[in-house]
Amino acid sequence: MVTQHRAWTSLVLTGLIIGAAFIAIYVGLQRDPEPSRLPIAVVGEQLATAAHAGFGDAVAVRQVANIEDGGALVRNGDAIAVLGATSPATLTLDYAGASGFSESGAARQLVAGLATRAGATVQEHDIVPLASYDSRGLSAFYVVFGVTLSSFVLAQGLTAATAKVRLRHRLYAMGGFAVAIGVTAATIAGPIYGSLTAPFPLLALSLILLSAASAFTTKALGAWLGPAGIGLAVLTLTTIGNATSGATIGVDLLPQWAQAISAKLPPGAAVRAVNNFGYFDGSHAVAPLVVLATWFLAGLGFVLLRQRVGQRRAAPIATTA
Repeated sequence: MVTQHRAWTSLVLTGLIIGAAFIAIYVGLQRDPEPSRLPIAVVGEQLATAAHAGFGDAVAVRQVANIEDGGALVRNGDAIAVLGATSPATLTLDYAGASGFSESGAARQLVAGLATRAGATVQEHDIVPLASYDSRGLSAFYVVFGVTLSSFVLAQGLTAATAKVRLRHRLYAMGGFAVAIGVTAATIAGPIYGSLTAPFPLLALSLILLSAASAFTTKALGAWLGPAGIGLAVLTLTTIGNATSGATIGVDLLPQWAQAISAKLPPGAAVRAVNNFGYFDGSHAVAPLVVLATWFLAGLGFVLLRQRVGQRRAAPIATTA
């Protein structure tokens, strides 16, 4: 047997690109995250003016009439925290720990700096705390990463088995797997471990759509682009998608390019759906589900289109033969 060097060199090159990209993106985003337009509600015109001058572009100050109005914004996920003052020497900060350590930590650090410059003290209250069994706020990341990775592996294997498995059976397998992994992941992270607090049906639905989006997108890219499409799926879904999801580093601490794509990729959409259903009364959770459904349906559509194109090309050959 004669070795075809192009066959193995392309695989080695693809592996190097994926590995380098994975390390560069994950490590790069962790180097020096800085808040940009972090949403904080501030009570009263005077304090809002001082906060705007003190925070600069790091914070998007939203003036509210009282601490209750600001607290409502925090509980709906529209603000990370609400800043008020009980006296000239005492500030109050009600924040959402469920927004993640990076975002809530950035808000607390910024307010502490503002208070120090003003010679005031800060009284802090976590009014939307993380689940007791998710002490670091990373459960959503691991669940989303696991569902994405397993769905990608299935789609990759089915793409390689094209000659052995009919298309409809491949589609049934991916659809059935999406339901199975979504329910399984939701059961483990929800009722069993108590790490994700979203209502079980909504948690399962979010993860089912994530699996379908990941699997059918991978299948479509593989069907149209071959091995290069599989590599592109790894970069888009597993690497870039999970790194920019906002689960490990808050969205408002990501670079502008990462913020722009975070909510548009399946992992980022899934993290938002899971957290919004779990901590913020489902506020803004519909949009992430629409994103996931769009990726799923687009992937399915391109798979079916590729099959039709292949059949049309094969028809004239069969007729001539």
